[in-house]
Amino acid sequence: MEGLRLVDMHCHLDFMSNAAEVAADAAQQGLAIFATTVTPQGYERACGDLACHSNVRIGVGLHPWWVADGRCTWADVEQAAALAREARYVGEVGLDFSPKHVPDGSNESQVKAFAKVVRACADGTAVTGPKLLSIHSVRSAGTVLDVLQESGCLETCRCIFHWFSGTSDELHRAVKAGCWFSINEMMLATRRGREYARQLPLDKLLLETDLPPQQDAPFSAEAIISSLERTVEQLEAIKKADVRSITTQNALELLQTAPTR
Repeated sequence: MEGLRLVDMHCHLDFMSNAAEVAADAAQQGLAIFATTVTPQGYERACGDLACHSNVRIGVGLHPWWVADGRCTWADVEQAAALAREARYVGEVGLDFSPKHVPDGSNESQVKAFAKVVRACADGTAVTGPKLLSIHSVRSAGTVLDVLQESGCLETCRCIFHWFSGTSDELHRAVKAGCWFSINEMMLATRRGREYARQLPLDKLLLETDLPPQQDAPFSAEAIISSLERTVEQLEAIKKADVRSITTQNALELLQTAPTR
């Protein structure tokens, strides 16, 4: 991953209808991507479609929305856990207890599914280095931390909270636990998000986009880079530090010595 200037640590590259083209353009422009998926089938397809792109790392996904509404069955949960046991990268996984996005009564099934995947991460082996998880935690950060702690994942894996929106106490707990945090421009559009960014330690700070805004449509590496640049500009004003260099170095320390899957 030499010559990189930016790293998007949470991007749904497989949602883009021209994902391989975007990955190739990203490499030419010095952009690396942690491509998070939302189902185990999506992970396997992405591995096939993007395997030749050395600037892309692909995560085993089991998104809580797909678990909550039944699009991912228990067989899918078991498949995700089996893949996560062997893979180096896992994401997007986690919990969402917001009634805006998930049906009532889905919390228990989500927790059961998430716990199975993170136990597989904690117990499994990666080809080299610790496993890396990108985690969704809407109105659920405390429970996410409980599951990560009970599984042993906090000790054996590198856990990244994607677009953190929990309480201040949950943020402090996650920082104390040694977690990383990937920040996008949507998070910085809120007062609380900007305050959280101010509090986060620089050595745990990462950039992300959570793009694209819709599935099965063309996108571009330029749009990803533009979003990251806006995030960098805002973060540098908040942190009074060289956020571009620091976040790139943080990301490379997590990504560069590992295989692509």
